[in-house]
Amino acid sequence: MVQEPLTLYKLIVLYMLNRVNFPMTAAQVSEIILEKEYTGFLTLQQAISELTDAGLITSETIRNRTLLTITGEGQETLNFFQNRISDAIKEEINAYLKEKEYSLRNEISVQGDYYKSTSGEYEAHLIAKDHEINLIDITLSVPDETTASAICDNWLTKNQQIYQYLIQELF
Repeated sequence: MVQEPLTLYKLIVLYMLNRVNFPMTAAQVSEIILEKEYTGFLTLQQAISELTDAGLITSETIRNRTLLTITGEGQETLNFFQNRISDAIKEEINAYLKEKEYSLRNEISVQGDYYKSTSGEYEAHLIAKDHEINLIDITLSVPDETTASAICDNWLTKNQQIYQYLIQELF
C-alpha cells in the first residue's frame, strides 16, 4: 500500500519530463510538484532516485544543477501506466508547463561549468543553446578556481548581453 503513492509520484515525474523536449532541472520538477502539494521533498527525491536507478530517467549534474531527461524505457513505461495519473493532475501539469515553458527552456539553455585542466589552470566552459543548437560555446582558461567559478556565475546572469556584444562586434 505504501508503494502506490510513490508509484504515482514516479509517473508524474515521467509525465512531466515526457511533456517537454528539453531536460528539466531537478529544481524545476520539484517546484511544480511541491507547489501543487502532490508530495513532500524527501518522497520526491526518493522517486527521482528510483527512476534514475531503474534507467527510466537520466540524471546529469552540472555545477549545482541536476538535469533530468526521460529515457526510451521511461517513455514506454509511461505509455503503459499513464492512465494511473488522474486527468486533473495531467491538466495541472500541462497548464503549468504551457505557462512556464519559455522560462523553463531559457533556464536550461544556458550552462556554465569549470574544471581543472591538465596544465593546472582552470577552464570555464560556457554554452548558450536554442533547441539543442549551440548558439555559443566558449572555453576560457583562467589561473584559479575562484575566477572560473565567478565566470560561470556571471555567465548565467549576463549571457544575453555577452552574446549580443559578440554578435555586434563580429558581424
